Amino acid sequence: MQVSAESAASPRVLEHIAGLDPYEPGLSIVEIREKYGLDQIIKLASNENPLGTSNLVIDAIRAGASGVFRYPRGGNPALVRAIAEWHKVPAENVVVGDGSDEIIDMLIRMTAKKGDNIVCFNPCFALYPSQARVADIEIKRARLKDDFSFDLEELLRLTDENTRLAFLTTPDNPTGYCPPEDDVRRFVRELGAKAPRALLVIDEAYMDFAPDEKASSLLASGELPANAAFLRTFSKSFGLAGLRIGYGIVPENIARAFWAARLPFSVNILAEEAVLAALRDEAFREKTLSVVREGREILSAGLARAGCEVFPSSANFIMFRPPVAKPREFFEELLKRGVIIRRLKSYGLPDYFRVSVGSPRENELFLKAVGEILNGSNTGEPA
Repeated sequence: MQVSAESAASPRVLEHIAGLDPYEPGLSIVEIREKYGLDQIIKLASNENPLGTSNLVIDAIRAGASGVFRYPRGGNPALVRAIAEWHKVPAENVVVGDGSDEIIDMLIRMTAKKGDNIVCFNPCFALYPSQARVADIEIKRARLKDDFSFDLEELLRLTDENTRLAFLTTPDNPTGYCPPEDDVRRFVRELGAKAPRALLVIDEAYMDFAPDEKASSLLASGELPANAAFLRTFSKSFGLAGLRIGYGIVPENIARAFWAARLPFSVNILAEEAVLAALRDEAFREKTLSVVREGREILSAGLARAGCEVFPSSANFIMFRPPVAKPREFFEELLKRGVIIRRLKSYGLPDYFRVSVGSPRENELFLKAVGEILNGSNTGEPA
């Protein structure tokens, strides 16, 4: 079949869409295996669960496989109830989506229109500014401080009567920074006073990895401000990244609009069964949190011994800067050794890298590779 050449009468993509760059995910195991012909590859680029997936989840998916010819129940009521019970919040405030990504996209499209604006930090999770551009909404970005902590005063200064959403990721991606709970509480209050029509979206995808979740999260401490929405995900500590399911605890009017406006059946039937099983397997999740917190300390210490600048993290990853003049070559050398991490060039940080906390063995192999590249030694143990 021959495709006709584009003509002046051909359908056109809107200008603000045509200029977008696609999201850059972490490199995959398959592409690195094919490129370098390696048998052993460890992927520490996408903040996935180092333990894999709960056996209860696998059993639930197998048991539910025969029912995939059925549509999910509209509104996912069993899932919504389970999440509401997990967080001790009213079910009327819970929404679920095809990953947190869908909820972010829906919040933007439901609350903002051309002429409005959205504020966030720079750098931040790429989806906030990208989906704002898709919706043709002005995006205002505040720079992080030199130590990569939040300049909340500057973020507030950018808001005005046309601000509809402010995004705050805590712990932050890609830095791992977690602001004090009192700072977030104060920002919620000040945002409500200055921009009363704005909704603060607090993305807590990595919050359960924090050293003390209740001391770091308004949601975990039981506070639900009227002008705040909280996002969480089942991709990380629950090990369900491939099933794409996230959720939000949002004001009730936002929840009603979400259920009316979202595409039907965006959460598939196996994903729902998997989450219900994952919520029952508290032992798997607690083991995940323990492995991540211990591994985070080991990676931080090992990278520091190798001469890297290491930034404090409350997430399941660490941001660091190696003492090299050519970061790309450092990255390539890791790939040649079968180690995939995330270079932060797409975040505007070309000299920095983000490494996910892996299993103890993966952490050991990563630190060994770093030591070989930087100083010819294994950094996994103190000299």
